[in-house]
Amino acid sequence: MSEGPDEPGVPQDVLTVRRQKLDALRARGVQPYALSFAKDADAADVVAEFGRLEAGEETAERRSVAGRLVLFRRLGSKLAFGVVRDRSGDVQLFLDADTLGDERLAELGSDLDLGDVVGASGAVVKTKKGEVSVKADQVTLLAKSLRPMPEKFHGLRDVEARYRQRYLDLASNPESRTVAHARAKVLAAFRALLDGRGFLEVETPILQVVPGGGLANPFVTHHDALDIDMYLRIAPELFLKRLLVGGLERVYEIGRTFRNEGVSTQYNPEFTMLEAYQAYGDYFDMMELVEALVKDAALAVRGSLRFDYQGQELDLETPWRRATVAELVSEAVGEDVSIHTGAEGLRGLADRLGVNHDPKWGPGKLLVELFEKLVERTLVQPTIVKDFPREVSPLARTHRDKPDLTEHFDLILGGVEIAPAYSELNDPDEQRRRFEMQAEQKAAGADETHPFDEEFLVALEHGMPPAGGMGLGVDRLLMFLTDSPSIRDVILFPHLRPEPGPS
Repeated sequence: MSEGPDEPGVPQDVLTVRRQKLDALRARGVQPYALSFAKDADAADVVAEFGRLEAGEETAERRSVAGRLVLFRRLGSKLAFGVVRDRSGDVQLFLDADTLGDERLAELGSDLDLGDVVGASGAVVKTKKGEVSVKADQVTLLAKSLRPMPEKFHGLRDVEARYRQRYLDLASNPESRTVAHARAKVLAAFRALLDGRGFLEVETPILQVVPGGGLANPFVTHHDALDIDMYLRIAPELFLKRLLVGGLERVYEIGRTFRNEGVSTQYNPEFTMLEAYQAYGDYFDMMELVEALVKDAALAVRGSLRFDYQGQELDLETPWRRATVAELVSEAVGEDVSIHTGAEGLRGLADRLGVNHDPKWGPGKLLVELFEKLVERTLVQPTIVKDFPREVSPLARTHRDKPDLTEHFDLILGGVEIAPAYSELNDPDEQRRRFEMQAEQKAAGADETHPFDEEFLVALEHGMPPAGGMGLGVDRLLMFLTDSPSIRDVILFPHLRPEPGPS
């Protein structure tokens, strides 16, 4: 038995040998792709349960395990060892001629390749070297691997290959599976907290006629039967608010969202969002909710509110700072700055500091651009950045004390926006004016604006209770909880440019 080289570019002779083995198995009447197998134990459970055995001790207790064969070595003609890897980890197979017979042991040596999926049953023993093993009296080929797995000592090493062939990454790098488990823990923690607070989990349309709820470019498709263009949602917000109108006072949705924008360490065009809306609440209630959600997720994955991310400690335990956009920009530039500085003053400041800007931008957009370029990346510890200008927050309620601002905050962690939240705008006339302002900006050349949604306005005119709402980027949060440098590391199948075909 020999190991094949890393994918891709496997030599043809390696593939040929494996095909020949497949043909030989079928010629002998062996089914190389089994229907099922009665597995009764995970590898890690066997190792844990029988770790109490003394070296060299055998038991009468039997276990059946199954998984991918990741190691096989012969010790003469009478003994061999294999290692089977399943979802939980690895367990050794003890294969000897006295138990299996000389002929069957020889067959296994010639029939099996690394990467084959096998099942094995037998008594559990601990070898003289102290390794818990299944002393197999039955070994069954469950799925023949026609292509070799990545080299066992290094796994799949090329980063892009790991993304393109995630199945090989998961099969050969057990540590990469922790991200999938972490995502499940985070979502379970979210649901436990929200369900416990009386929120109802719902589903809203992914295909939408008007792509509302955010400032982003949508993906466009066409509905043949209706003969209309439709859009993959950029947010579920406006449909969740319709549910508030309908009397579902606390709702949330965890689902895929799509934005036709760049790909980077922080952006993937398809990502997972949690959005939640609470009738009779405001952005202060959302501050408490977001903090509780993030802390519960951290405890579920890391077991602590203090942990390292890329060599720097993140502290979720110390009271989170709350500061306005204007306060943070003022600190960064060393002078008092606000929306009242005016467009001309803010443009001059941006020019002095080398911050690019569009001459069509008003003071609100300019202030936020200064924040994003000068401040955001410096906010490593969790920070509630609040009171954004109306110009950039078309769905947020006007601030109760500052009419040029809105009750909108963003949670920044590790220099990245994790969760925006609002006191929601429920005045249909003001919402109409905001949509009209967005339409004017679009006509003036702005790329990302909120589209005019007449049906949503009709819903608001029926009366939506005051509410707080929030959206949390699950993938970005997972980056920090799993110490992953890129959003692609926490998405099982991230989007990549297709590989060029043969010329």
